[in-house]
Amino acid sequence: MSFDLTALARAVDAHGRVARIVIAQARGSAPREAGTSMLVWQAGQSGTIGGGALEYRAVAAARALLETGGAQVTRQALGPALNQCCGGAVVLVTEVFDAATLPGPGPVARRVEGGAAMPLAMRQALKAARGEGTAPAIRLQEGWLIEAARPARRPLWIFGAGHVGRALVAVLAPLPDFAITWVDTGPERFPADIPADVDALPAPDPVRALALAPREAQILVLTYSHALDLALCHAALGRGQARIGLIGSATKWARFRTRLGQLGHSQAEIAKIACPIGNPELGKHPQAIAVGVAAALLSAGERDKTARQDLRA
Repeated sequence: MSFDLTALARAVDAHGRVARIVIAQARGSAPREAGTSMLVWQAGQSGTIGGGALEYRAVAAARALLETGGAQVTRQALGPALNQCCGGAVVLVTEVFDAATLPGPGPVARRVEGGAAMPLAMRQALKAARGEGTAPAIRLQEGWLIEAARPARRPLWIFGAGHVGRALVAVLAPLPDFAITWVDTGPERFPADIPADVDALPAPDPVRALALAPREAQILVLTYSHALDLALCHAALGRGQARIGLIGSATKWARFRTRLGQLGHSQAEIAKIACPIGNPELGKHPQAIAVGVAAALLSAGERDKTARQDLRA
């Protein structure tokens, strides 16, 4: 878990003053782990810290704090006090942000209660983060709170706004891991209620639109046309996209492998395309496909993170 500066800035831009609630410490049986956060404004909220009654009270307190500004630290035992069966305890830090008080890039360290100077251990954690790239774990110490800034979201380009494309966006958009660009041939292909964090790109020629995608972007191909799917796979392989996923049956994939080979791609290159996407054991329902794809993307992200940490070790 880390401080999502992008999401906070977007919420402040949309709503003016926004309260952020973060679980700074969690002990015993708690609904969510330390670092879990949510955003609250007067007319709405996003994210969750879990816990039912815990979140209900925290959101009410956050809305009251929106009127005065500042920060608030709440130490809450779970269990009978909240009519919950949990036996743990949490420390919540709630802060109000606006355009003038948004944190800058990098690790976010600030005083949230009291008047003590920043403790030495926290200064050392900041130095390590800035000099060595070591992300600090969330820590509340002597009235100071430090969190790592969330890394940039991974670019994910989804080609196709049909049933599966819509299910994918609905499942993936709430996750903080991905910066989603959603491509189809015209604005009428998209639903009216596109999530705020998703960039919809109507493009009469999606293959030309692919040239706008970063090379490190994950590409998911699931359009209404096999011919367009093939053209997108051909173009993605030609650009050297990092990861490519294609919706389809075993028969479709066999035909695509043959055609891509005829178009000049080696078998090693063609093998970079994952087809089918998702988990076939979950079935062919659009939402089932979306759940399988989301699980695969999240697992790949964790493997990449572990590999980067091993390289730094």
